[in-house]
Amino acid sequence: MTQPLFTLPSPPLVPITGTDQGYPVQRIFCVGRNYAAHALEMGNEVDREAPFYFNKAPQTLCLSGSSIPYPLETSDCHHEMEFVVALSSPAFRISAAEAMNTVYGYACGIDLTRRDLQGVAKEKRRPWDISKDFENASIIAPLTPKAAFGDIGDQTIRLSVDGRITQEATLADMIWSVPEIIAHLSRFYHLAPGDLIYTGTPAGVGPVLPGNVLLGEIDGLASLHLTITAAE
Repeated sequence: MTQPLFTLPSPPLVPITGTDQGYPVQRIFCVGRNYAAHALEMGNEVDREAPFYFNKAPQTLCLSGSSIPYPLETSDCHHEMEFVVALSSPAFRISAAEAMNTVYGYACGIDLTRRDLQGVAKEKRRPWDISKDFENASIIAPLTPKAAFGDIGDQTIRLSVDGRITQEATLADMIWSVPEIIAHLSRFYHLAPGDLIYTGTPAGVGPVLPGNVLLGEIDGLASLHLTITAAE
């Protein structure tokens, strides 16, 4: 029997409110341009032709309450506040009507983006993974089980930087609903327990700087706290 050359770290665990258990993460999917106002501020057309996705490695996860150094090789790192969905059941080619049966719970999240690197990649028509998939780029607060949160509706999603609100909308403003996203994504992947879906960001994305303190909030969920320190 083949033996591993070295031992890899265990999957990252996201705390769950009201329990000492953790949610193990195997994959992170992210939805692009899922709020009309954000799509417009980025200079993109707003449509419902189809959602699009990008991936982040689980190793990019960073728990709420952390202090992280300003990201490497960028001078324009942006915050993107998001509603995160955690799956607990397999999903493959399911309908939107079935999709919510696969959901374990929800969390506040932030997708950090090296915007300058993303811009260069877009201009040269190259993949822009390096602008999204980097250490500490996927911030997440403790998960709240689905039953405790209730139905997804007009809950406010908000991000403040140093006490100033920079992003604010409601979950009802999403172009693609959570059931629609799960159903569509399940056409391309065998979704499974341990999969997180960052469902997109509202308008108001902007730069973070060393010394900034970020507070992410969604009605009914544990809030997210993050401090940016000096670059390494």
